[in-house]
Amino acid sequence: MNDSITVRGFVATEIKTSTTPGGVATASFRLGSTGRRFDRSANAWVDGNTNWFTVQGYRQLAGNMGCSIKKGQRVIIVGRLKMRSWEKDGRVHHVAEIDAESVGHDLMWGSANFTRTAGGSPVPGQDLSAVDGKYSGSDSSHDVDRGPNDDGTTDGDATDDEQDFDEETGELKETAA
Repeated sequence: MNDSITVRGFVATEIKTSTTPGGVATASFRLGSTGRRFDRSANAWVDGNTNWFTVQGYRQLAGNMGCSIKKGQRVIIVGRLKMRSWEKDGRVHHVAEIDAESVGHDLMWGSANFTRTAGGSPVPGQDLSAVDGKYSGSDSSHDVDRGPNDDGTTDGDATDDEQDFDEETGELKETAA
């Protein structure tokens, strides 16, 4: 089974990070997703069954998961569902895994502060160095010279098309009119 899935839940374990023998970064954690419903007879919300998933992320997503997601936090996961079965000591075991494409905090339960990383590609195959604007990171190393712009200036020069990002919040800075 290889289906797309979106799941809201809580991070139930610490994030485990590693690198494959081929050098690909990985991160994983267990996710619990408990449905809730309102019981009119008791006039209260009651928990339903908890579904358990192993969430696996690779490459840039794995690094971002490792430094952003903590045990106990509420998250939303988008990815591909994979059901695996195996036999050990005469007993059949089953696990539901999600190969994550996106992982984010569930803002229904709190607030978050997003910081865009340099070199992170939001679309597979997209080269961020070809996109106009500056990117937020922990230092100024993301301001690299990519050659002349269409108007003949270089990236160090201010242009009307350039968008500045706040280094702390990762948001667009307000431009004075």
